[in-house]
Amino acid sequence: MDTIQNFVSWLNGIVWGVPMIVLILGTGLYLQIRLNWLPLRKIGYGFRMIAKSRKADDMAEGEITPFAALMTALSATIGTGNIAGVATAIALGGPGAVFWMWMTAFVGMATKYAEVVVAVHYRQKDDQGEHVGGPMYAIKNGLGPRWGWLAVAFAIFGGLAGFGIGNMVQSNSIAEAMETAFGLPRWAVGLVLAGLTGAVVLGGIRRIGAVAEKLVPAMAVCYIIAVLIVLALNFSALPGALMTIITSAFTPTAATGGFLGATVMMGIQRGVARGIFSNEAGLGTAGIAQAAGATRDPVYSGMIGMMGTFIDTIVICTMTALAIMVTGVWTSGESGAALSAAAFESAMPGVGKEILALLLAVFAFTTILGWAFYGEKCWEFLFGSKIETPFRVLWTVSVFVGTVVSLDFAWLVADTLNALMAIPNLISLLVLTPVVLMLTREYLAKHRND
Repeated sequence: MDTIQNFVSWLNGIVWGVPMIVLILGTGLYLQIRLNWLPLRKIGYGFRMIAKSRKADDMAEGEITPFAALMTALSATIGTGNIAGVATAIALGGPGAVFWMWMTAFVGMATKYAEVVVAVHYRQKDDQGEHVGGPMYAIKNGLGPRWGWLAVAFAIFGGLAGFGIGNMVQSNSIAEAMETAFGLPRWAVGLVLAGLTGAVVLGGIRRIGAVAEKLVPAMAVCYIIAVLIVLALNFSALPGALMTIITSAFTPTAATGGFLGATVMMGIQRGVARGIFSNEAGLGTAGIAQAAGATRDPVYSGMIGMMGTFIDTIVICTMTALAIMVTGVWTSGESGAALSAAAFESAMPGVGKEILALLLAVFAFTTILGWAFYGEKCWEFLFGSKIETPFRVLWTVSVFVGTVVSLDFAWLVADTLNALMAIPNLISLLVLTPVVLMLTREYLAKHRND
């Protein structure tokens, strides 16, 4: 077992090393330049399209509204990465890691836009008549049979990663939070969580979308309000916190208090890795959700899909980071969810950690729902729709298992598989860039006055 763990640790160091950082950031920057910075120029337009997407278009094909598709994608990305992941990035990479999370998001908006465009453009109907898409279908239908092995590789990596990063890691985080904050036994939390999960995922994408479009906006607003209270109570420290984040991005962070110090490269690595873990730009997952959305044009879906990265990282992750910075707990030596809890407890003694525990539980639960759909579509690509019911049952059982077992190794494996998912997706995006550009030009020509 030690040999396997050492091998996975070695592989993780490679796939999350400098080459992967260059590949992910380089692809996003390349797409931003080729698109003439359209994702950044169209942020306001993207928000208007989100508001418009709430209403169903009777002439568009798809199983759920584009808004529900976006909320499904956000349900998968807004999770422990926004609370524990951001805190870990700061604890290990210093405040400068936050800056590099921002940069990952800004270039990642172009990546997310492109992967949604190709996912919707190359989507198809399965044997049940439902729309399916994502990197595996973009590779198969866009790149042709010779690239079929790459589509299979993505589906395998995504199908396996889901059980770790999107399932057991999330349920384990919920159980730990409930046990620490309220003293609830893990097995009891597991039973309730598995029951709730089964009630939703057994209904497929329509039920997942219906829950996500109500739960995700509500939980995001509640979290933002909670953090705004923390910031208001420490308002005088806000300018200094922002300056520390920016200066630390380009200079080493000295050891102070319980913080051991960090180099610039550590800040970049932790910021990029946690940013990707949080918003999943480059992994291709958002395309799987948006392919089920009712739409007449893949660019319309792309405009909506790219906003998930902005909301997840620029809004939610930044809120967490600022709460940690203004309260000064980033130098405490704590890491992960404990560091975020310390920030809330510092601002709201007696109730802070309990509030964060409840928010973390809801965040992680929605991630379980979103990744259930991603994992199902990966396995369906490999084995057909007959896998749906067995997968949903196994997914529900895995939620319970995750609450009662130690997952240090599972986290490491899932983190590695996450990176491996990015490789086939990014290759396909680079090859299909001309298609993205063509579709974008056609859309803009038809909507000059929008």
